[in-house]
Amino acid sequence: MFIHGILKYCCVSCLLYRIKKCKDYYEILGLSKDATEEDLKKAYRKLALKFHPDKNQAPGATEAFKAIGNAYAVLSNPEKRKQYDLYGDEKQAANRHSHGASDYHRGFEADISPEDLFNMFFGGGFPSGNVHVYSNGRMRYTYHRPERRDQQGDQGGLALFVQLMPILILILVSVISQMMVSSPPYSLSYRPSTGHIHRRTTEVLKVHYFVADKFAAEYTGHNLKLVEQNVEEDFIANLRNNCWKEKQQKEGLLYRARYFGDVDLYQRAQKMSTPSCTRLSEVQASLHG
Repeated sequence: MFIHGILKYCCVSCLLYRIKKCKDYYEILGLSKDATEEDLKKAYRKLALKFHPDKNQAPGATEAFKAIGNAYAVLSNPEKRKQYDLYGDEKQAANRHSHGASDYHRGFEADISPEDLFNMFFGGGFPSGNVHVYSNGRMRYTYHRPERRDQQGDQGGLALFVQLMPILILILVSVISQMMVSSPPYSLSYRPSTGHIHRRTTEVLKVHYFVADKFAAEYTGHNLKLVEQNVEEDFIANLRNNCWKEKQQKEGLLYRARYFGDVDLYQRAQKMSTPSCTRLSEVQASLHG
């Protein structure tokens, strides 16, 4: 993982160095002059995401992001791209002699800031406080916390409500479902509980359960058999669950005894009973007998 991180950092550093050295917009995007509009979009998407100031804090990443944005803004505009293809090299040569290579991009500077272009392209992909201010024909970056506006707050609240709507619907459906599903008319506890105070025994497996006052009047005949079937199914499911827990506990003690060479612990683990497993075996035998 560490080596992967080092290699990734080196690749980004090399790409950053290449972009800073490039004086041609096609070279900045890593494309040839016959690149299609789709090629431009793919290259810009990849590089802009990699060097956005909110994501990449490496030295020079901001300048690289500006160069990538300017390159795409010019080349994605058919008219500007045509002019750039015709006169780009000549302007580069002239600017190198008169103003130096660093002023070359001023001849084809984009009409829109790289940050605004990024937000238009990605739909506001990264929340950013970077504000682009044009001064003397050049662009510089400042940072401030964006102001809160009532209108933006209202729109944000509406958007949040729309996003949360499916979750709210699911919660509402769940609550309604729980209200519609009645609780079982019995309790499998070993002693009376709230609302279930009368003890009964199933006919087949002789399982004890508790019911409410009006149970005998409401459940008779076939309905009573269905209730007792549910009671016995729940009873068997509980036995299986408790049996699994007992086996896990016993196997855990046996493992510890073997690992530490503890003879006494091993003997105690061997003698440990599993009553739920025993009862489950008895129930299964009676059902198949």
